[in-house]
Amino acid sequence: MAGAPTPAIAALTRAKMPHTLHPYHHDPDSTAFGDEVVQALGWPAERVFKTLVATVDGKLTVGIVPVSSQLDLKALAAAVGGKKAAMAKVADAERSSGYVAGGISPLGQRRPLPTVVDRTAADFATIMVSAGKRGLQVELAPTDLITATRAILASIASR
Repeated sequence: MAGAPTPAIAALTRAKMPHTLHPYHHDPDSTAFGDEVVQALGWPAERVFKTLVATVDGKLTVGIVPVSSQLDLKALAAAVGGKKAAMAKVADAERSSGYVAGGISPLGQRRPLPTVVDRTAADFATIMVSAGKRGLQVELAPTDLITATRAILASIASR
């Protein structure tokens, strides 16, 4: 990987968590970031997870769901003991995480947020999430992702 590691990769390296980087060519005109990863890397959409930032009762919260699914906001709120959830403004997600939209990683965020990983992640030995910039994904065990982000596992995806 050219240049300095992203905060996500630095966090995994510091924690000595095994991971594999998967670079791909990002099309600057693309806004379907998850679909772009699936097509570029040839992974099943169920194993590629997207990081979404929402507000639950006014507090930023991270939901991590497969690219093949949508984030169920009611389920996310329930998972963290909240009542009402909505998608966060892109600017708020970028400011809080330190990453740009389409490259927001659940790892190494500027400000750690409550995090929920969809339970389907546990169905796989490894999954893929953003490594902290567009054009770079990281493969790791779901248990390591949960440990590194202090996440909880819950059913938060809907098709």
